[in-house]
Amino acid sequence: MYISIKGSISVIYLFFVIKLLGKKQISELNIFDYIIGLTLGNIAAEMTVNSDITIIEGLLAMSIYGLFSLFVSFITEKSMVARRFITGEPIIIMENGKISREQLKKCKIDINDLLQDARESGYFNINEINYAIMEPSGKISFLPKSKYIPVTPKDMKLKVDNNSINANVVLDGKIMENNLKEIGYDRKWLINRLEKEGYVVKDLLLVTIDNKEQLYIYENNKKIDAKVLE
Repeated sequence: MYISIKGSISVIYLFFVIKLLGKKQISELNIFDYIIGLTLGNIAAEMTVNSDITIIEGLLAMSIYGLFSLFVSFITEKSMVARRFITGEPIIIMENGKISREQLKKCKIDINDLLQDARESGYFNINEINYAIMEPSGKISFLPKSKYIPVTPKDMKLKVDNNSINANVVLDGKIMENNLKEIGYDRKWLINRLEKEGYVVKDLLLVTIDNKEQLYIYENNKKIDAKVLE
């Protein structure tokens, strides 16, 4: 009976802790989120079966890990450096159809892992892929070459000529100067472009640019009214 009570309390409390931490705990996890989620589950299980651990001790342990996760989320939201160190950053392992062995080693994967992920994403011919990017969650995202992009109704009258990925030039109100440099632009150019369109960098959540110098701007604090049906 005591184990049943402890188990019920641990499951209920764990549910509320995960709800507090947000959707990321049930989606693709980065390394830190994975560790926190795994540890919380272990604490809940240990609290249930270990008679030496009281209910209060188990709940306190879960609370500590939950609060620490919230603190780290706050830090990574405010600091780009902390975000890159804790959650990691995307790594391009395939560019313009060419595979980088150096980047594969950096991601701690080999060519067989890349081919497997490509097949799981529907690309059984590696020659169809233009870009492959290792995400912080460990998942590899693929961008196919132009001629292999699935045709949409809009494409029936338009020629598909996009053969590159958009560059992120502003993230969370901060200019990504390394990205700008890679595509041949600088900070002054970007600020001037944004000012002409009536935007201030610090007010923007995300700005991307394509190979035709077209900016795609997403502002902060824009409420979305649309709701998902349950």
